[in-house]
Amino acid sequence: QVQLVESGGGLVQPGGSLRLSCAASGTIFSIGRMGWYRQAPGKLRELVAGITAGGTTNYADSVKGRFTISRDNAKNTVNLQMNSLKPEDTAVYYCSANIATRPLHSGMDYWGKGTLVTVSS
Repeated sequence: QVQLVESGGGLVQPGGSLRLSCAASGTIFSIGRMGWYRQAPGKLRELVAGITAGGTTNYADSVKGRFTISRDNAKNTVNLQMNSLKPEDTAVYYCSANIATRPLHSGMDYWGKGTLVTVSS
């Protein structure tokens, strides 16, 4: 069984920074693409940032230049450094990863339970 556990959310003032972390555990053979998504109240879940196993990244236009995604393949973790936070960044942030649990398995997407980020003065 695979689990993704996020940490690092909280309350921060506009202009501040937070670092989110996500650790994958369980029966893991390999991890492909990892990503962070967010869902604000009344809105659909959206991609914030993604990173491939090789380190190629992509970002939502709204966070480019402010957020940085990184991963540690040895530790099965993915992080999201969030700087210059704005009130509109307030949302529940979810970690996702495509994980294969055995050789020759194409993998499936797993999700964490989410961590709340609130940007407010």
